[in-house]
Amino acid sequence: MWSLWSNAINGNGCITTFNTPAFSARWNNNNDFLARLGLEFGNAGKTYDQYGTLKADFTFKKSGNGGGYSYIGIYGWTNNPCVEWYIVDDRYGTMPFNAYNATQKGTATIDGEAYKLFQNKTSGTGGSRCSGVSQWDQFWSIRQKARQCGTITISEHFKAWEAAGLKMGGLLEAKILVETGGDNGSIEFPVANVTAE
Repeated sequence: MWSLWSNAINGNGCITTFNTPAFSARWNNNNDFLARLGLEFGNAGKTYDQYGTLKADFTFKKSGNGGGYSYIGIYGWTNNPCVEWYIVDDRYGTMPFNAYNATQKGTATIDGEAYKLFQNKTSGTGGSRCSGVSQWDQFWSIRQKARQCGTITISEHFKAWEAAGLKMGGLLEAKILVETGGDNGSIEFPVANVTAE
């Protein structure tokens, strides 16, 4: 399932999907812009370990700019508790980076590379993914060496967060993501496949 969101959507922001798990996206001064493709689990309340091993295979090419912030990787939400989570393998800008206004909760080596783990609180309209919530946690895994292709074992990040005391809830989605904070650019994912086995 694909999704597109922006707080300034216009004719210059779009996502293109294909019959195979792949997509491309472009933006032009769309403020906060998210394009993503992957698995949607609904509100059944199942925890991630009930879906088996979650993985994402990806490759991409990027061009242009991502504005004041940008993230390329895996994205999703849980409810009970409400958590917005990111696994960041690259971005438009320097890697690695520290999550904004966040506390580092540890490190983990996953898929052969070190990730720093962070937690912060945020608020706004995105919490509509969790009914009645106006403030929620964000969990982050930030890869310390950028890459543009490979496999992300998503379940291992969930395990690392929980080992660091970051509690997950019922899994709502797990999707390959590009998020940008303005400017203009594009990205092509000829492979963007999220699986649960």
